[in-house]
Amino acid sequence: GSRTMSLLSQLEKINLDSRLGEADNARYVTSKILHLVQSQEKTRKEMTSKGSTGIEVILSTLEVKPFNLYGYGYIAGFNFIIGLCGGRRASVLVTKGGTQILLQLLLTASKDSPPNEELMVLLHTLLAKIGPKDKKIGMKARINGALNISLNLVKHNLQNYRLILPCLQVLRVYSTNSVNAVSLGKNGVVELMFKIIGPFSKKNTSLMKVALDTLAALLKSKTNARRAVDRGYVQVLLTIYVDWHRHDSRHRYMLIRKGVLQCIKSVTNIKLGRKAFIDANGMKILYNTSQECLAVRTLDPLVNTSSLIMRKCFPKNRLPLPTIKSAFHFQLPVIPASGPVAQLYNLPPDVDDVVDESDDNDDAETESEIETENDDDKDQHFKNDDIETDINKLKPRQELGRPIEELKMYEQFFPELSENFQECDLVSKEPKPFVPDANLGGPIVVPTAGED
Repeated sequence: GSRTMSLLSQLEKINLDSRLGEADNARYVTSKILHLVQSQEKTRKEMTSKGSTGIEVILSTLEVKPFNLYGYGYIAGFNFIIGLCGGRRASVLVTKGGTQILLQLLLTASKDSPPNEELMVLLHTLLAKIGPKDKKIGMKARINGALNISLNLVKHNLQNYRLILPCLQVLRVYSTNSVNAVSLGKNGVVELMFKIIGPFSKKNTSLMKVALDTLAALLKSKTNARRAVDRGYVQVLLTIYVDWHRHDSRHRYMLIRKGVLQCIKSVTNIKLGRKAFIDANGMKILYNTSQECLAVRTLDPLVNTSSLIMRKCFPKNRLPLPTIKSAFHFQLPVIPASGPVAQLYNLPPDVDDVVDESDDNDDAETESEIETENDDDKDQHFKNDDIETDINKLKPRQELGRPIEELKMYEQFFPELSENFQECDLVSKEPKPFVPDANLGGPIVVPTAGED
């Protein structure tokens, strides 16, 4: 009986009417619902409460009616609801099938020339909010054909920060899917990100942060990481990090600096990336910047990420180390004149004696990356072979110092270890009469009847 339910009922009747004249009525009812949503918390709760059909009515209107200006009112209303009320109501929109409808609206709106900027901003803002709640949004966008719409908007509006910010947020959500990341990389999204990120500047820092997060997600794909290495972007990332480190003296932009490190961490997951990192003097750069960050506790995330990158990229050597890389020299007692040990000791100081074969099957992995559908793509951390993860191997084995035969001589001192107590009468239900031991001595007093 509320005003909101009455308007929703009118809108539901309009949806069933195919007359063209009903568009004006739909626009009027839409504006009334939007006003109530923006002005009353009670209306927002009423529309998204359990058992309410408010979301279904609005979604069905967007789906069955021609896409015109009154759809704009619904999208603005959704943004207002989700922006003020958090993720729970975004989940409600996802469960009602809102993702598929919004992607279809995005595809329809992109056919206009030029597209409506306000509408594109609202659609992308809404998709960026509900995207993390829908694990299949990457696959849905690819099947729907909406994957490259956001990318094309960014390409043609690099100076329009208001529009490309929500587009980058949507691309960040899409890039969590490995197949989407490869597809976007082929269309030049990696090169596009490096046009947006740059040296230290206090303007559009939020855009810089989103662009770095998107780039870090894209570089988790080995195909995109190799593309970045081939174009010399590892050196560019190190230069950007040093520039932000020098100018951010008050540490207000720690998240941006961490975003740059995340990009370096992603690109060094492949062998070519680690080699490019060392060639660009990245080990010295991260070590020096980490030393300067140790005094500030709030910069611990930067130190930790830098340590992970340096540990991952540092050359691996076998023990004993006969080169200058080791602080200790383990001299073998006997070194044969020929063989692998002699070859190891004859290596020059700057040569690694452990061959990095982690990316020998790059071509096969690239094909599988494209063909394999992995919608729940998880962060693939670098595998450290020097860390033992088998619990059974970590447990020390307890071995007897003497054989069992020699230990049998001590059985008489510890009879409780060899006696079979199951044969005792303690397990019997019938009590056994008390028979005193004559060796104890002293008079035996037997209580008579009636005495305690």
